Amino acid sequence: MPKTDHDRVIALAGVMQAANLVRNIARNGQLEADDFAVCMTSLLQVDAPSTADVYGGIDRLLTGLRLLEQQLHNPQDMELTRYVITLVRLERKLSRHDDLLALIGAGIQEVTQNLTHFPVTHSNAIARFADLYLKTISTLSPRIMVSGVQAHLNNPENANRIRAILLAGIRSARLWRQCGGSRWGLLLRRNVLLRETRLLLAQIQ
Repeated sequence: MPKTDHDRVIALAGVMQAANLVRNIARNGQLEADDFAVCMTSLLQVDAPSTADVYGGIDRLLTGLRLLEQQLHNPQDMELTRYVITLVRLERKLSRHDDLLALIGAGIQEVTQNLTHFPVTHSNAIARFADLYLKTISTLSPRIMVSGVQAHLNNPENANRIRAILLAGIRSARLWRQCGGSRWGLLLRRNVLLRETRLLLAQIQ
């Protein structure tokens, strides 16, 4: 993938969009169907020709870009920031485990082969993604602690969705690193990333 600020912002918006979905399910039991579909579809894009193509175009990341603009301009949402930073840290650890990466790759290939029977947002696919998360990402530390209303968190369908979305968040964090992103870069190049985020938003709003 190209290592430009343009690509880094797209990938980071993907992480942000996933984090926001997790928070909304945990807090309100609500799911933004379009944003969810973008995250799930991104898991299947193994050889996308561009960073934007991973998500089906930058317009599919409007929620993530808006949240990213807010956080880069005035970072007050500490819960969202915590999710994003933890996903980035976990992806870094995952990159050192070839066995876990192979397991995720095989699982995603299995879901892809079954898409003729049901869509990527079907409960069967979501359950498979959730199982992959449990067998791989959840074995690493620090584990992502999801805060919310217990009734929503205890709902099995919500639990599967959250785990599947976190897997998609890891996928976006991996893309962020492949595009040259880093935790230090997020801090030191905040103004540059903010400018690029606003340029992308201007294209799609």
